[in-house]
Amino acid sequence: MFNSLAGRVLALTVIFVMVAEILIFVPTVARFRVDYLQERLERAQIASLSILATPNDMIHPELEQELLANAGVTNIVLRRDFMRELVLSAPMQSMISETYDLRDAGPIMLIRDALDLLVTGGDRMIRTIGLPVQGGGTAIEITLPETPMREALIRYGIRILGLSLLISIITASLLLITVKRFIGGPITRVVANMAAFRDDFQNPERVIRPESTLREFRSAEQAMSEMQTHLMAAIKEKDRLAALGEAVAKISHDLRNMLTTATLMADRLEGSADPTVRRTAPKLINSLDRAVNLCESTLSFGKAEEASPEPRIVDLHSLVSDVFDAELLEREDCFVEYTNAVIQKTRIEADPEQLYRILLNLVRNARQAMEAQPDNSKITIGCQASTGETCITITDTGPGLPTKAIEHLFKPFQGGQRRGGSGLGLAISAELVRGHGGRLELHETTTAGTTFRIVLPARDLRVVTDTDISRLQTRMGGDR
Repeated sequence: MFNSLAGRVLALTVIFVMVAEILIFVPTVARFRVDYLQERLERAQIASLSILATPNDMIHPELEQELLANAGVTNIVLRRDFMRELVLSAPMQSMISETYDLRDAGPIMLIRDALDLLVTGGDRMIRTIGLPVQGGGTAIEITLPETPMREALIRYGIRILGLSLLISIITASLLLITVKRFIGGPITRVVANMAAFRDDFQNPERVIRPESTLREFRSAEQAMSEMQTHLMAAIKEKDRLAALGEAVAKISHDLRNMLTTATLMADRLEGSADPTVRRTAPKLINSLDRAVNLCESTLSFGKAEEASPEPRIVDLHSLVSDVFDAELLEREDCFVEYTNAVIQKTRIEADPEQLYRILLNLVRNARQAMEAQPDNSKITIGCQASTGETCITITDTGPGLPTKAIEHLFKPFQGGQRRGGSGLGLAISAELVRGHGGRLELHETTTAGTTFRIVLPARDLRVVTDTDISRLQTRMGGDR
């Protein structure tokens, strides 16, 4: 029960009410004790006046004991005219342990005395001093046993606590009914709708309809309704894209085979005796190569998500050299000047295969962007480390990115930098960088060139300098 909202509200309500009642109970028992003593003082004064009204202040001993018993005291002392007079007395069973003066006692002192009575009080004889009523003297003293007062105070406290408990239970019950009605009901309805939507999320009838009369719950239901509507639309769009992607993958697979065959046949045209055919053959082969690459990229992008990176210590300078070598091997007539600006022996912590693919995609895009103006074409890769992150830059001297490509950068089939490009290279590279916990961003692009940056957090990618390597080698030698 206490694991539910209603159960906890009930328990907390009872606890809070009891705490409030306890705060009230402390001054209440102090007031009860004062009233108890004040009543005994008034009865003692009446008894003393009865004695003083008799001739020679003489009464029968039995009447004296009866007056003391009715007053609930053992001795009465009345002060009048600066004289202290013992009016009534009875044999005391024990000595006086405490004296309490009610004439100048403050609230804190009264509360302290009441708690002392409850906790440590018992078979003690106490003296109490107070002011007589109706001007019957300057002061009145009584001596009485503490036990009856303590028993009366305990009975009073039990009644107060019982009444407090009853009030707290009634209050908590009313609050529980209110919570179930105005809070539990709407929550239960929302939870039921969520379960129904989970089981049949394509059914528009499962979308919640805001009905709550409470502003907060109605706002929550409205937000949930909008979320479910958008989610249904996104799922439908995803299903359509999945079906389209499957169809495109099948078409790309078959088309790639056909284009490969066409490329092999086009290679023979270069040996043709017709000069026009020989001039046209390279352009035809290049077009076919681009078509084959597009099919392969589409098939690669349509596969499952990339595996999580497996970081290892990698020589970044050597990795960049491998990327440039791969480009030179692919394009023997390469017109681009490649510059490896990474300091030698720079070590980074990253997945070498994924980082190789990222750099190769960016370098290939840069080279293809400069094919239209091959003069003074350069690609430079550098690396800088700063506090908290490491940045790898890829810079080219191409004509810059078109506005449309910038608007749809890193979006597959939309962010292509050149005519016929698919934009898959940048999309795949951005996904691989995100897998490392970093980001791939366009730093700048002008008519003088373009710069991309791979920014990775220091915890995932760190630069190890020659000094660090020397220290590590020295430490290892010292350990041996």
